[in-house]
Amino acid sequence: MTVKDRHYIGGEWVEPAGRGSIDVIDPTTEEVIARVPDGNATDVDRAVAAARLAFATWSAVPVADRARRLQAVADGLAARAEEIAVLVSQEVGMPLAQSRMIQAGLPALDFGSMPGLLRAYDFEEEIGNSLVVREPIGVVGAITPWNYPLHQIAGKVAPALAAGCTVVLKPSEVAPLTAYLLAEVIEQAGLPAGVFNVVTGTGPVVGEAIAAHPGVDMVSFTGSTTAGRRVSEVAARTVKRVSLELGGKSASIILDDADLRTAVVHGVGKCFVNSGQTCVAPTRMLVPRDRLAEAETIAAAATAAYTLGDPFDEDTTLGPVVSQAQLARVRGYIETGIAEGAKLVAGGPHPLPLEDGYFIRPTVFSEVTPDMTIAREEIFGPVLAILPYDDEDEAVRIANDTVYGLSGAVWSADPARATDLARRLRTGQVDINGAAFNPVAPFGGYKQSGNGRELGRHGLEEFLETKAIQL
Repeated sequence: MTVKDRHYIGGEWVEPAGRGSIDVIDPTTEEVIARVPDGNATDVDRAVAAARLAFATWSAVPVADRARRLQAVADGLAARAEEIAVLVSQEVGMPLAQSRMIQAGLPALDFGSMPGLLRAYDFEEEIGNSLVVREPIGVVGAITPWNYPLHQIAGKVAPALAAGCTVVLKPSEVAPLTAYLLAEVIEQAGLPAGVFNVVTGTGPVVGEAIAAHPGVDMVSFTGSTTAGRRVSEVAARTVKRVSLELGGKSASIILDDADLRTAVVHGVGKCFVNSGQTCVAPTRMLVPRDRLAEAETIAAAATAAYTLGDPFDEDTTLGPVVSQAQLARVRGYIETGIAEGAKLVAGGPHPLPLEDGYFIRPTVFSEVTPDMTIAREEIFGPVLAILPYDDEDEAVRIANDTVYGLSGAVWSADPARATDLARRLRTGQVDINGAAFNPVAPFGGYKQSGNGRELGRHGLEEFLETKAIQL
């Protein structure tokens, strides 16, 4: 078992103010694999003080030097890719082959995208008699989730550091180990002490202390919509900037001219990635009513092809959900779907014949109506709802009939038709015909999926203030 008994504050591994610890559980074995400090407000105070002290120096570092340091971090993460993949597979349960590509690959890309962006970015422009400059906002509090632990950290920390900000990070207590690894990489890359700080702990204690702290200029939060509302409320007391990336209930619209088999198989795959624990997962599949039975058959066959098991077994294609609480939550939604009259096409709430682990059967419902709970609430598990529609306008109405607006997808033999429909969806991003995720495109949501954007140039600009100097 790994014991992490320090926070990373001011360039040093320091003893926590309290004596409590938090167990990190392997969701495959249900065993404790690590312990981290249960931090408190005193730890946050120390970290914020270190970050404020470092800000004066780091914000004045030339752009070219910041770019060089960030490239060193990207290189350091790439060099430890296998270690990252193994850690996340242990903490979260993603199959190792997928973890190598996603959980280890994306964080290095997040940091690696910043140097070129920095060198090309124009931090100054003249407007009339004004010199308009973009400056780092200050100390950033980053609060991150467990489902893509290092990628979600890197998506905040990389652009914040690139902008010239300093950071106090609270990683998820469920999957905190890669935050320690990043601190080691940042230290080895030679960033000044206090530029990056890590305090582990719970949201109600450490998260709230960061959001409320008068020495924090901005909070960037990724997590549930409920928790995001709380962060906004607490942060409002000091009128700091808040960036939120929250929940989703994304719809994949399969138009009548699409290749149904390709669209359904791809949609099932995207829904079940990371055992469905993905905020952008297309958990609602909208299909023409006259092709509903065909879509059910394809989805059932695609679901039956998954092999559940140990993430380190090369035959495994679906791991466990992250915790006992998550397991109970997902099963509860499946039972609700059955009770509300949805047609169970595959899977179900019954336990799997596995002795250990938080495993749940990948599940597909059909004949789902827009008012059903499984069509409206974020389940965060491997559960797909298939909804029929009669025409394109109805498909758009159903897709937009949600409090969320994070992602979506459209399938059509005519890319122009698909793009026209994508423009009608009230979401932060839309995939056309299975297009790949773009790690430098703006990422974020409409409505209760949050505000602000991460990744690429738009992510960098979240951490900048604008000043007009009249000449």
